[in-house]
Amino acid sequence: MTPPDDQHDPEEEAATRRSSPGPSRRAMIGTGSVATALGLAGGFTAGRATAAEPTTGAQPSPFALRDEHQPGITTPVQDRLHFAAFDITTTSRARLIALLKEWTLAAERLMAGEPAGEIGPVEGDYRLPPDDTGEAMGLSASKLTLTFGFGPGLFTDEKGTDRFGLGERRPEPLEPLPHFPADMLDPDRSNGDLCIQACADDPQVAVHAIRNLARIGFGTVSMRWSQLGFGRTSSTTTDQATPRNLFGFKDGTKNIHADEPKTLEEHVWVQSQDSGGDWLAGGSYLAVRRINMVVETWDRQGLADQEGFIGRTKATGAPLSGGEEFDEPDFDLAGRDGPIVPKDSHVAVVHPDHNDGVQILRRGYNFVDGSSALGTLDAGLFFLAYVRDPDRQFIPMQTKMAKNDTLMEYLKFTGSALFAIPPGAGEGEYIGQGLFG
Repeated sequence: MTPPDDQHDPEEEAATRRSSPGPSRRAMIGTGSVATALGLAGGFTAGRATAAEPTTGAQPSPFALRDEHQPGITTPVQDRLHFAAFDITTTSRARLIALLKEWTLAAERLMAGEPAGEIGPVEGDYRLPPDDTGEAMGLSASKLTLTFGFGPGLFTDEKGTDRFGLGERRPEPLEPLPHFPADMLDPDRSNGDLCIQACADDPQVAVHAIRNLARIGFGTVSMRWSQLGFGRTSSTTTDQATPRNLFGFKDGTKNIHADEPKTLEEHVWVQSQDSGGDWLAGGSYLAVRRINMVVETWDRQGLADQEGFIGRTKATGAPLSGGEEFDEPDFDLAGRDGPIVPKDSHVAVVHPDHNDGVQILRRGYNFVDGSSALGTLDAGLFFLAYVRDPDRQFIPMQTKMAKNDTLMEYLKFTGSALFAIPPGAGEGEYIGQGLFG
């Protein structure tokens, strides 16, 4: 419940002061001038130039944080990922809102290639901790995108408590994902009240972003779990070639692309008439699955068996029924031993024709987290899927895959989460503002 207007809440008053746009103490002490949250470009340009050697060579233009939709969904998929899920440790609505405001401003700076804080990593008072950790000094923005999401626990925690007066605004689909057949979930790698997806072409830039946003959140949120990823396993534009996963096969051949507005509207973006559409319209849902691949066993299978499990050729990604990579599989084409594309192959099980036309937008990444106690690789696919309605799209497809897909013999699902992804923030707004309005 939100405290009554006439109730004195020192914690909320402190949070309000902390998020006010007035001059910061560090700005006044460290630079001798007043810095505001909206007048930063000149100071940052000078700060980065004096802090480290500038990056040479032509650099791509940074992506913008503020738009109709959040960045990092239809944005061309970058090569590196740092994903983080957080638990909220405060019960103060004002402190939570203050954090979202701070994260929005910091994200805007970081995506522009600037420090996370108002002052910078080395420009402030020597007696105070820097407001940026500094490991990205001299690096470009590297096409960084930051995407924020809300988990079910933001609305009602595990004890059923509505900490922030948001319970009635929780969209119906926003429930913890069910335990699917064959799941081997680690609770320390699942769920969360909030999430941040950082994607960039430089791993240090992505890690720097999450590190600094977690630092800003100290005292309001705590890190629940995180995941590093490399080597994208999907494409969101037609300009990007289809990448390969750790099984060596092309992944995401039939993904939704940014230049398909009607498909995005139908399958990715929440509409105003949907549950939660009063604040979530223009946003999406993010289904997260950490999938360990049993690569050692897979590597001992014959090429014909591998292709049969997938339903595509390993060389080109073309369906086994013939043609090129992007040609539709012919599931009716039969050979001497049955369908050319096996009915229990991955392609056949998850194809839209066999799932009521459902499509999803994938942004997954490969991961290798060292070795297990048995000496096998702790490696696999960190699966990220954006959908308009997880109850209609993701959950039925995942259930069908868990029951019927022969590829499941080589997969172990060790992490799982679902988040509502608010729409983009306009000028002067913070991420998720419509929920708290």
